[in-house]
Amino acid sequence: VPIIVTLDALDEEALVRILTEPKNALVRQYQKLFEIDGVSLEFKEDALRAVAKEAIRRNTGARGLRAILEDIMLNVMYEVPSRHDIVKCVITKDVIAKKEEPILVTEDRGKKKKEETA
Repeated sequence: VPIIVTLDALDEEALVRILTEPKNALVRQYQKLFEIDGVSLEFKEDALRAVAKEAIRRNTGARGLRAILEDIMLNVMYEVPSRHDIVKCVITKDVIAKKEEPILVTEDRGKKKKEETA
């Protein structure tokens, strides 16, 4: 007897949960990679929503989340290991929506400052 199942498309909220909740969630994987270099990685809530919206726009659902994150993380993943002054990387909505660079928080002689990246 054939079984027919209909599936509902994942909404923005479900995609955000996929990014953050599972034990091996994509966001956690990137955070672990950055921890190796002593850098804290923070994804703002609006950035996670922008990633989910982009996956919906591309009509890729959960499959497309990894590709979207890889696109935005590629350059910073090469920069972080080569710089010892970076202590935190912040991914904002503008990194996703406007292709801006992530905010890199640097530490200079015990003082933390925000580095302006262009």
